[in-house]
Amino acid sequence: MSVTPQQPDNRSAPDSHLDRALIEETAKKSGLVWVRGPQGPARALWHVWHEGAVCLVGDGSLEQPLAGLDLTDGGSATVTVRGKDKGARLVVWPARVRELPPHGAQWEAAVGELKGKRLNAPDADTMTERWARESRVLRLEPVGASVERPGAMPHGSQAAPPVVTSATTRRAQPAGLPRLLFRRRRRG
Repeated sequence: MSVTPQQPDNRSAPDSHLDRALIEETAKKSGLVWVRGPQGPARALWHVWHEGAVCLVGDGSLEQPLAGLDLTDGGSATVTVRGKDKGARLVVWPARVRELPPHGAQWEAAVGELKGKRLNAPDADTMTERWARESRVLRLEPVGASVERPGAMPHGSQAAPPVVTSATTRRAQPAGLPRLLFRRRRRG
């Protein structure tokens, strides 16, 4: 049996319990997951693992953007999780997207976990109310077996081209600039 270079080596089928444990442990330990909707490139998103799924908050004016991912309620997505030690891809799994309605029991539980992981929120005291008004809280629930996992990874780099952006790289500063600035400070 030959394996094409771009396809995962699926000769060793995963035990469903071990597969679920791998998905859960990697998602719990990683601060970021890469999520790809039905079309377009994957995007890195911060998340929490809560009650068997990746939960994340996005859109709204102050949260991570979800535009372009096409994450609709009942739709599908692909989640890639990396390892913390070397940052290499560890597991890729298909997910069903569920949008949690604001102030429902599942929304409150997920938001309680997400609130603890949200760093540098300018409105930490009223953040959950803003999320209810402006943002979407999503649950990405694993469905089926992982697509890639240790022992069944694709061959080749799998590198994706960077997303087009208007951001630029800093240019090198002139060699004499620090000397000129230092001299000015001494005089003044």
